[in-house]
Amino acid sequence: MKSVDAGDNSFGFERLELWKKIREFKKEVRNETKGFPADEKYRLTDQVIRSSRAINALLTEGHGRFTFPDQLHFCIQARGSLSETINHLIDAFDEGYISDDRLNYLKARGKDIERLLNGYISYLRKQRDFEKTRSI
Repeated sequence: MKSVDAGDNSFGFERLELWKKIREFKKEVRNETKGFPADEKYRLTDQVIRSSRAINALLTEGHGRFTFPDQLHFCIQARGSLSETINHLIDAFDEGYISDDRLNYLKARGKDIERLLNGYISYLRKQRDFEKTRSI
């Protein structure tokens, strides 16, 4: 994968390991949908692509916010989009579009992302709480 880090032109979120992992996951999910039937193009294919893209979109939108509560809000939504993506992949398995091995591989990638995302959320909560105690 070609790097998007362009030195001085990069945004802070591009340096987040979490963002990089979600970016890879999103591309893997997209590649998986290439084997879905044509009649799923505007149904399951579209849903799984949109939900996988939403994970990073929400993470980066939160990263661009100035307050910890805003950042947390978007990270929690990103975690919801991750769960939605996994559910769509389970639907794809149920329909016979992906194998058990591929589903388990993608679920394992999702669990790794969830672990990192939960860690980031914990970090943001600590920062928010520290900021509250400083203002008292």
